[in-house]
Amino acid sequence: MVQISFTTLTAIASMLAQTALAAPSEKRAANCSFPNPSSSTNVKLSAARTIKAGESFDDQNEGVHCTGPCTIRNVWFEDVCEDAITIKQSSGTSTIVGGGAKNADDKVVQHNGGGLVKIDSYCVQDFGKLYRSCGNCSSQTKREVQISQVNAKNGKLLAGINSNYGDIATIDTKSNSYTSLKSVCDTFQGNNSGKEPTTLTKNQSNAKYVSATILPIV
Repeated sequence: MVQISFTTLTAIASMLAQTALAAPSEKRAANCSFPNPSSSTNVKLSAARTIKAGESFDDQNEGVHCTGPCTIRNVWFEDVCEDAITIKQSSGTSTIVGGGAKNADDKVVQHNGGGLVKIDSYCVQDFGKLYRSCGNCSSQTKREVQISQVNAKNGKLLAGINSNYGDIATIDTKSNSYTSLKSVCDTFQGNNSGKEPTTLTKNQSNAKYVSATILPIV
């Protein structure tokens, strides 16, 4: 039988505790090294599904559709046609972490359903909008988005939300990197008639709808 003294046991426990505390966080700065894409086009995900690293999409139409809460991890979109990611969950949280998208004439993430979308450690280049809460869907609801550790370059708008439906955008501008970005967040008067929504504010911080410090764009 091997006997371990109380002093030795305490030292081992202390070492394990320090190791646990030193475990790296999943949050990190966005990586903008796009891989060579595959020829995949359209993927539909039901609830609680995950797309993981190693999958990339090129010349795709509407990319990934999440009909329920999903996680999209380290997935790359080389040439976005309509939308790279469409969130259709009725409630809950979908997470987009790692990876990136470029060459998006309009939206990268289109939020048509409800709940919360988290975008973290993401790279977006040459784009219209990173995130847009649907401005004219037939069924409207409150939507939320959280954006952090994002590297955005050559874009028109980071996030667009509908203030009349109570949308909230939480944007961690201190952790984000912007280059040639026209606006961090715009608010809109959304509708359910299919008409083009009216723009209310551009690149302004609003304590009720936009939890962000809008920094100078460079």
